[in-house]
Parts: sequence; C-alpha cells; structure tokens
Amino acid sequence: MTATKTPAATRAPSRKGLFVPFILLATLVVLWSAAWFWVRDRAAHEMDSWLGREAAAGRTWTCADRSIAGYPFRIELRCATLAFARADSRFTLGPVTAVVQVYQPRQGILEVAGPFHVEQGDLTGDVTWTALNASFHGASEGFVRASLVVDALKGTVRGQGQPDIAFDAQHLEAHGRPTPGRFATDGAVDLSLRVAKAGVPLIDPFVGNTSPADIALDATVNRAAILRTGTVARELEAWRQAGGGLDIALLSLAKGDRRVQARGSLGLDAAHRPEGQIDLRAAGVEAIVGQVMGQRFGAEKGALIGNLVGQFLGGGRRARAEAAPDATAPGDPALKALPPLRLADGRLMLGPFPIPNVEIPPLY
Repeated sequence: MTATKTPAATRAPSRKGLFVPFILLATLVVLWSAAWFWVRDRAAHEMDSWLGREAAAGRTWTCADRSIAGYPFRIELRCATLAFARADSRFTLGPVTAVVQVYQPRQGILEVAGPFHVEQGDLTGDVTWTALNASFHGASEGFVRASLVVDALKGTVRGQGQPDIAFDAQHLEAHGRPTPGRFATDGAVDLSLRVAKAGVPLIDPFVGNTSPADIALDATVNRAAILRTGTVARELEAWRQAGGGLDIALLSLAKGDRRVQARGSLGLDAAHRPEGQIDLRAAGVEAIVGQVMGQRFGAEKGALIGNLVGQFLGGGRRARAEAAPDATAPGDPALKALPPLRLADGRLMLGPFPIPNVEIPPLY
C-alpha cells in the first residue's frame, strides 16, 4: 500500500504591505507638521529680533494681538492694528495680514484694512479705502518686483495754518522693479504708477475744471537702493549726497479737456529743494497758460496771454504735428509743446518766465 503525501497547508499572504502607504503618509504629516511649527517659531524669533533692532535705532513697531497661523502650507502673520513711531513721524493702520508660502519664502502678500492715520511734523493725514493689497517677490540679492493696488482711496491732509487738502481716487496701482543692468551698479529702481479718476478739489480752480484726473507715471529712481527706514531728512540727504535723482520717462495727466505730458529729470539742490527741468506737451494749453498768468496779471489779461501763446505755439508747430501726429486718444487735439518747466533756486519757471506766487520750499 503506497502512502499519499498531504500537501503542506498554504500560508495566508501578509497584509502588512497594505498599511505601508498609510504609515508613510502619517510619518510625512508628522515631519511636515514639526517643520511648519519650527518655521513658525523661527519666524516669530526673527521678527522679535528685527523689532528689537528697529527699537534700538529709534523706530518702534507695535503689532497688536499678534498671531502666526496658516498651517499647513502658509505662514500668516496677523495684527489687529499696526503702529509705527519715530522721532519725526508716526502712523497707525487697521488690521494687517501678511502671507508667505512655506515653499516660496521670498514671495509675500500683504492685505491691509483702513483707516490709516499719519503724523509728520505739523501735518496729519487720514486715509481710507475698500481694498489694499501689496506683494513682494524677493531674490538672493535684492528683489524682483514689488506691487501695490488700492481701490476707492479717499483721504485728507491737514496742516497748522493751512487749508485742508482732500483727495480721492477710484483705483491706484504702483509697481517697482530693479532697473535692468543698473541696479547692481547704480541702485536704480524703475517705478510705474497709474491712478484712475483722481480728484483734488483744491487745485481745480487753478486747472480750470472739476473733472477727475487720470495719471500715469513711468520713472527711474537713481540710487534708490541706499534708502532705508530712517528719518525723512536723513534718508533724503544720504540719497542727495549719493547723487540720487528722478528720471521721468513719461508723466501723463488727463483732466477733462486738459492733457499734459512731461519728461525730464529732477534732483535736490544744496538747500534741499527740488531742481531740474521738465519738457512739457499739452492740450488745452491756452486755458492752462491763461490760468497761470491770470494769477499775476488778472483774469482778462491772463486769458489774452493764453490765447496768444496758444496761437503762437500752435502755428509754429502745426506742420510738424501734421507730419507726425501725437498718439493721443481719438477726438483729443494734438498735444502742443510748451516752454520747458524749470525748477532752480527755489523758483518755478515756464521758459524764461517765473510762475507768479510760487516758491519751492525745502523738502527737509
């Protein structure tokens, strides 16, 4: 009789492998959480150190009810209010939130709620808005871009013994970037500013209409890299001594039927007053010149001078304008060249003529 072999009992497959992904995921979550809390504590420590250095330099920052949140992918710094004070000025802001992605620590977003209150010497200002957002893209040596966007801006500036200056704007955008090829050597920064539907009622009588203004500015600030957060006088003086200046590639102002474009360069003289020359082109030039000259010679003579200047400038350049018309909006008259606007020795001159009742005070 032959014995039969019984097959060995088959072992059930192990189920441990099913849990490996979950174990790895749990380990990753624990490590990421530990890293996030370490980054948060590190950020708080760096902020405290920076605040201490600022206070030692005479600049005090106060972040009320400070908190740091944003787990798991962001670091969010929140202040119920933000206040700043130094010897020559102080300001306060409403709730502030600064956000940085953990994986992009050199890029930040700032959201600020109003109101904004500032005091600078005898001047005080109050500003409100519906939305204010700023962003910063940093680099190992400097920055790549900085931007500011504000909607429904409205404010007032007050000074002792001076009329209040009210202003508003429907939309404001400002952008800055290092000037290609010049930031490393000259510390130059390109600026771009756009303001839509802006109003300053105080200047309406001088311009001759109450229409809101659209403003565009493209400029380069030379030696901007030396500017820090010291007092205005100290920073501007250091900038002046370093050869700082403002090169205006284009300044455009449109207010009703008035159109002005400007290009030129500005700096600071030894008495801390703006100096330089700006080349102007304008539409509605007769009214502009008439308004300016009317302050000196009276409204009737001012209007006459404005008409004569407008006819002279228009007739002398009509052929050139027809050969190369200006790129203005459809329906706008061609811009006419004005005599250059010069700032020198505290005076403002349109060509050879000083503008009456205007003195340029020192900035600091």
